[in-house]
Amino acid sequence: MEIFEIFFNLDVMRRAFPILMRGLVNTLALGAAAIFFGGILGVAVCLVRLYAAKPFRLLATFYIDILRAIPVLVVLILVYYALPFAGIVFSSFVGATIALSLVLAAYTAEVVRAGIEAVPKGQFEACDALGLKFFTTMRKVILPQAIRMMIPPLASYCVSIVKDTSLASVVAMNDLLKQATDAQALFANPTPLLLAALIYIAILWPMVRFTGWLEQKYRRGYR
Repeated sequence: MEIFEIFFNLDVMRRAFPILMRGLVNTLALGAAAIFFGGILGVAVCLVRLYAAKPFRLLATFYIDILRAIPVLVVLILVYYALPFAGIVFSSFVGATIALSLVLAAYTAEVVRAGIEAVPKGQFEACDALGLKFFTTMRKVILPQAIRMMIPPLASYCVSIVKDTSLASVVAMNDLLKQATDAQALFANPTPLLLAALIYIAILWPMVRFTGWLEQKYRRGYR
């Protein structure tokens, strides 16, 4: 019974729950912001890599390779702690959003590139023959076909980036993990950390199952 008193203390759970809910709001806001900005930046980087002049293509490739190779925690530390030495200071939320968006954009760019390159070249040639402009071709012809192949891996990366929001605690952001750590210190009991883990599971498990459903759905579509 002592283990339940230490790790599953119901009284501590009741008192810590409102504190963790404040952190959960920040976690969800951070995840949504990172997915939104990371997605837009990822598509832009992909288009630069595929269709810009060679120097810009090389820069886009370098960006993608580096951001995929660097751990998310290192990017967070560089954005929040290193940039102030250059006179660029961000709040913890903005800094974490920038770092997570940069990382997600690199993975998104690769997924979008694979999706676009999987579209038959005849589609591009037909658009050229019809005199469609580049962005019209992308928006109305190419991306609608590529999106079927892109959705499952993009959904998986979105789940990963929401999970990585827990790293924002290292830049003093009051996310779910940071609030759980503070509550643990306040109550001198590890129960808030267990409660935070349950909340993460409650949020991420449905997203993981949804990702699996998308993969099965579009795999059947390919057949």
